[in-house]
Amino acid sequence: MQTLSTPQRAATLPAFDTTIHRRQTRPVRVANVTIGGGYPVVVQSMINEDTLDINGSVAAIRRLHEIGCEIVRVTVPSMAHAKALAEIKEKLAATYQSVPLVADVHHNGMKIALEVAKHVDKVRINPGLYVFEKPKANRSEYTEAEFEEIGEKIRETLEPLVISLRDQGKAMRIGVNHGSLAERMLFTYGDTPEGMVESALEFIRICESLDFRNLVISLKASRVPVMLAAYRLMVRRMNQLGMDYPLHLGVTEAGDGEYGRIKSTAGIATLLAEGIGDTIRVSLTEAPEKEIPVCYSILQALGLRKTMVEYVACPSCGRTLFNLEEVLHKVREATKHLTGLDIAVMGCIVNGPGEMADADYGYVGKQAGYIALYRGKEEIKRVPEDKGVQELINLIKADGRWVDP
Repeated sequence: MQTLSTPQRAATLPAFDTTIHRRQTRPVRVANVTIGGGYPVVVQSMINEDTLDINGSVAAIRRLHEIGCEIVRVTVPSMAHAKALAEIKEKLAATYQSVPLVADVHHNGMKIALEVAKHVDKVRINPGLYVFEKPKANRSEYTEAEFEEIGEKIRETLEPLVISLRDQGKAMRIGVNHGSLAERMLFTYGDTPEGMVESALEFIRICESLDFRNLVISLKASRVPVMLAAYRLMVRRMNQLGMDYPLHLGVTEAGDGEYGRIKSTAGIATLLAEGIGDTIRVSLTEAPEKEIPVCYSILQALGLRKTMVEYVACPSCGRTLFNLEEVLHKVREATKHLTGLDIAVMGCIVNGPGEMADADYGYVGKQAGYIALYRGKEEIKRVPEDKGVQELINLIKADGRWVDP
């Protein structure tokens, strides 16, 4: 006769670690924000305004910063745009406050980069475009001599920028994009994560040879599996080479709406859960302000940053004693401005105390027309359903954890 084995005692079961252990990286300062080095994961975004529009750019940067964007990126396609950043920086300081700024430099951008390095806190370059070469239609291979010749040209072009940033104590992001790998990388490694990683390493080695290590690395792709593979390979190669640079995560060109958010979360959260990543940007085809809540939701869900109330709510079923969706909405609207709290809204006693055991406060349907309010696992009082939300607020106030909106 088949019998069940005796269950192990709880005390002898293996302990499962529920904490994300982040990869150890060097700290990289970007004005008053630090990326890596054990600091909280930093949230970034990018304005859409033309940098020549001084007032528009200042307003856009301020809007992002006020809702929690810690580093703001701007594009600098010309020398005029680079010089405009001096005015933007000054106007921000005069009318609002200093905000850490990053400048995006692309095609053949040495002169632009050197100018903009005077005015911003970090310069982002794309290895595939920084020394841009028009692909040859009839090319079948790159000789070793050609490869090295272009590598030397990259070094000559990059060196003045590296020295400028190094001497000013500023930072650089080496931002590789899967869709813009240099032709010689494509011929050597193919359109692969390996090509992305080797492209980044080439620029890192140049920086290191000039004693500049204030670097952040990104390897973005519009396809999540490619993005994941590139970052994982980058971490493996850096570990082999004794490098500890922080990583900027993102799924580029993620699109908009629900799918854009899901796609970005699938890539960013997967790596963060593995301990990979020190700063993030969710790239949506929407107003930049729409990106910031997604970033914070990802970080909150993983327990990496606590910037809002964590709501625990059951999915509702036939046992539910009130309109759970409606009540959750009311509770959220009343308490969403608070930070650092866990609030559970549970429809019945079956899912109540047990499922919400880790919550600071609980709102539970125990009998028709009445709500049971909990502090942790302890039931505090039962109140009429129409007074439930106000009594929850009163309980939070009594504990000294309430702040007015």
